[in-house]
Amino acid sequence: MEFSQRMDYFKESIFTRLLEMKNKKLADGERVIDISIGTPNIPPADHIMKTLCSAVADKKNYVYAIQDQSALQKAVSSWYERRYGVYLNPETEICSLHGSQEGFANLSMTIVNEGDIVLVPDPCYPVFADGPRLAGAKLYFMPQKKEHDYLIQFSDIPKDIAQKAKLIIVSYPNNPTAAIAPDSFYTKLIAFAKENDIIVLHDNAYSELVFDGGSGKSFLSYPGAKEVGVEFNSLSKTYALAGARIGFCVGNAKVVENLKKLKSNFDYGMFIPLQEAAITAISGSQECVEETRSSYERRRNLLCDGFHAIGWKMERSKATMFVWAPIPTHYKSSEEFAVDLLDKAGVLVTPGSAFGSCGEGYVRIALVCDEEDIQYAIAQVKRSKILEG
Repeated sequence: MEFSQRMDYFKESIFTRLLEMKNKKLADGERVIDISIGTPNIPPADHIMKTLCSAVADKKNYVYAIQDQSALQKAVSSWYERRYGVYLNPETEICSLHGSQEGFANLSMTIVNEGDIVLVPDPCYPVFADGPRLAGAKLYFMPQKKEHDYLIQFSDIPKDIAQKAKLIIVSYPNNPTAAIAPDSFYTKLIAFAKENDIIVLHDNAYSELVFDGGSGKSFLSYPGAKEVGVEFNSLSKTYALAGARIGFCVGNAKVVENLKKLKSNFDYGMFIPLQEAAITAISGSQECVEETRSSYERRRNLLCDGFHAIGWKMERSKATMFVWAPIPTHYKSSEEFAVDLLDKAGVLVTPGSAFGSCGEGYVRIALVCDEEDIQYAIAQVKRSKILEG
């Protein structure tokens, strides 16, 4: 059998090795604290679950949805206007996604021709690069460095690259660095996109997980944003609906139109009960959003302060459900440290190198376990003496 060369993009990685180590420890009866993947352990609010359960029990809801319900489009429009001060035309500026992962691959297919350049942050969530690669793009990686507060420096992008680029992918609050971007960044982004005729895709999955009294914004709330791009938003983290795979592409009507056209050829729409649950989530009581944010902030405080106290120096995240932590100076690579951390302390994290070359020297920690497990992980790391040079 011969397979597509595209499959060469997907190789076994450090994740396979770490998973094998984790499974062996579990088989041996050892406890493992897995804080590597951003899988929320906070359940959806009761009123969202009630709507979903009721809709699933309705026999009429098992037909093809074909497209987004009008009620869902209107709910998303109202949500964006209420939450971000952004008006979206319900019919032309909104398209549902089976989660943002699907959207990244499909949107790239509508924009990129073989060999076109796509500007991708480094480090980044892997699908930011994988989606354009599958569409045949050439990638230009934009470093996100600590000395610049992990903000992309548009002035560092060579002019010939900028002029040839078709698409730029940006995401703040950022995964994996947990950085947030000031208003001035978005002003520069929009000007850069207009000057070079580049479509902007802004991922806004973590706008509700901003800590210390801050509040996330939408890329589309800045003047001129709709002229150059779209935003992905997701209910995965905000409403604890990760497994339900509910996301949206909103913004520029031409970009949205082409995505809808592509999806209409192989996508029979979002399961109607999920559309009903989405409507309830974004239209109903928002107390659960604050409760979720508060829970992640408490976990962040406990984890960062606890590790800092035992000698693992890390800064409190400003946002997201992650902590971007530097590895101890006596380690040569993030993979080496992650392997040792699992082996000696039973704590599983993600090596920063998995997110790109600029991620080397860090690990990403997901705030996806209860406070008791966090305290246990801190104690285990201290006991292991892995932080000692």
